[in-house]
Amino acid sequence: MPASPVPSFREALHFWWKLGWISFGGPTGQIAIMHREVVERNSWVDEKRFLHALNYCMLLPGPEAQQLATFLGWYLHGVRGGVCAGVLFVLPSAFILWALSLIYVWYGSVPIIAAAFHGLVPAIIAIVFHAMLKLGGKTLRDTVRWIVAIAAAVLITFFHDSYPLVVLGAGLVGWIFHHQIKNTHEADQESEKQKPIQIVPLIRTALVCLALWFAPLLAFGLWLGWGHTVVQEGIFFSKAALITFGGAYAVLPYVAQHAVDYYHWLTPEQMLHGFGLAETTPGPLIMVLQFIGFLGGWHQPGSLSPLTAATLGSFLTTWVTFAPSFLFILVGAPFVERLIHVAALQSAMSAVSAAVVGVMANFALWFALHAIFPAGAATHPDWFVLLTGLATLFVLGVTKIDIPIVIGLCALLGVILHLAGIMGL
Repeated sequence: MPASPVPSFREALHFWWKLGWISFGGPTGQIAIMHREVVERNSWVDEKRFLHALNYCMLLPGPEAQQLATFLGWYLHGVRGGVCAGVLFVLPSAFILWALSLIYVWYGSVPIIAAAFHGLVPAIIAIVFHAMLKLGGKTLRDTVRWIVAIAAAVLITFFHDSYPLVVLGAGLVGWIFHHQIKNTHEADQESEKQKPIQIVPLIRTALVCLALWFAPLLAFGLWLGWGHTVVQEGIFFSKAALITFGGAYAVLPYVAQHAVDYYHWLTPEQMLHGFGLAETTPGPLIMVLQFIGFLGGWHQPGSLSPLTAATLGSFLTTWVTFAPSFLFILVGAPFVERLIHVAALQSAMSAVSAAVVGVMANFALWFALHAIFPAGAATHPDWFVLLTGLATLFVLGVTKIDIPIVIGLCALLGVILHLAGIMGL
C-alpha cells in the first residue's frame, strides 16, 4: 500500500503524545500499535519501510520499540521528528513510574499495600518464564543456537560480569557458523536505491547527542562527587545502555545482580516489585531501571534528602538509559541500512537472540529462588509464590490475557488472602 502524504509536524506530534499514554503490552504490543496506526490506519509509512526500520532497531542495543518510534519520527520529519517521537514515547511512563515509586516507598510497608505488592511477585516470575519459553521456541532452531543458549546461562551464572562478553561471543559464534544457522527471515530483500550518506551533518548530530548524554552525568559528578549513589547510577546505567541487546528481559539479569548484590540499591523482592510496576505502566519495559535508580537514591541518599536523591537518581537513570538510543538512530540508521542485507550479520544477531534465552533462564531462576525461598527460610518455601506462579504460568500459556490484567489479578489475590488471614505480612 503506497504511503499517503506526510502528516504535518503538529499532527504527528499529537500522535506521538497519544502513543506515549497507550503503549502497553511490552515491545511486541507497542510495535503492533505503531504498525496499526502508522501503516494500516494512516498510511504514513509503507509496509516495507516499517519492516526495514524494525530490522534496524533489532540490530541495535537499547529498547527497540522506543527506537522504532524515534526512527519513524525521524523518517517523517527529520531530526526534530525523531527527538519528539522518542521523548514522548518515554515521558508519560517516566512521570507515572516516579509517582508509583514514591507511593511504594511511602506506603509499601502498610500491610494491605504490602500484600498487593507481594501478589505481584509470582505474576512477574511467571511472565518472565513465559517470555523465555516463547522466545526459546522461536529462537532455538538448531544445535549451534542451543549450545550458545546453554553456554550463556552457565557463564552468567558463574561469572556475573560476563554479559557484555556473552553478547559479543554469541555474535562472533553466529558470524563464524552462519552456514549452520537457518534464519527465519533471510536477508534477501531487494536493496533499495540508497542516498549517499552526508557525513558532516551526522558528525554534528553525533556530537550534540554525546554532549547531551554526558552533560547531566558530568554536572552531577562535579556537584555531588563521583562516589555519590546518583552519580554511580549514572555511570552504571550508561554502561548498561550500550549492551542491552535483546531488550529489557536480556539486560535485567545483568542489572539486577549488580544493583542487588554489588551496589545494594534494593532487594530482590523490591526488584520484582519494580518490574511489576513497570509492566502496569505504558512505555518501554526497561523503565524498571528508573525504579532501581529511585530506590538506590532513596536508600543511599548521602548528603541529600532521600526524596531528592531518589528523584535525581531516577531522572539520571532514565536519561542515560534512553539518550544512547537517539545517538544510535539519528546517526547510525543510515549505516545499519547498508548492513541489513548481510546474511552473516543476520546469523550473528540470531545467535545473540539465542544467548538472550540463556540469560533469561538465569534471570528467571535467580528471581524465583529468591522469592520462593526468601532469606533465612531455605527449608520453608513461600507456597503462595510457588503455587500462584505456576498457576499464572499455566494461564499465560493457554490464554491471551493481557499482562496488566494478570498483574492486577495477582495483586488482588494477595490482598484477599491477607484480609482473609491466610497470608500474613
